[in-house]
Amino acid sequence: MTDATHSTEQHIASLRPKLIAFARLQLRDSAAAEDTVQDTLVIALEKHPTFSGRSAFETWVFGILKNKILERFRHERRYFSWQEDELSDEDSFEKLFQENGRWQAASKPAHWGDPGQILENAAFWRVLDTCLLVLPDNIARVFTMREFMGLNTQEICEALTLSEANCWVILHRARLRLRACIEKGWLT
Repeated sequence: MTDATHSTEQHIASLRPKLIAFARLQLRDSAAAEDTVQDTLVIALEKHPTFSGRSAFETWVFGILKNKILERFRHERRYFSWQEDELSDEDSFEKLFQENGRWQAASKPAHWGDPGQILENAAFWRVLDTCLLVLPDNIARVFTMREFMGLNTQEICEALTLSEANCWVILHRARLRLRACIEKGWLT
């Protein structure tokens, strides 16, 4: 084994904890996350000679993982039951806003501080991670596909056999729940 090969294997192995964390967040199943990351690492090792360097190596490996997760979603669609129900009372816009379009006093978002400083704060990211973990699985899956995997609504709908309207409802619910959770865990 050459030094370059050994170095590549070490670099790929060093990414494993981040890959596992991301896959667990997406798949909500530790065994499935382990399997998916293992498949990703095998592909990364096999395809490493074809890595062109147009992106960061870590970005390239995460791209492989995202594709593997999408393959798993497509393969396991039958396990997901999506409800086409309407927004519940807790989610309705009517409860958030007054007749004049201003926030209801109880629904008005709290001031979180300087966004730049918050994003630099490790404690904020721990609160966000915790809030993502307590979201219902279907809501977390759609939100993270959109915000972390960078998929557009059409791609999410195709991968999970959702209607576009239901996808937007789920994203709305995710944002409301995350906001409430973050405000409890971060601002109090």
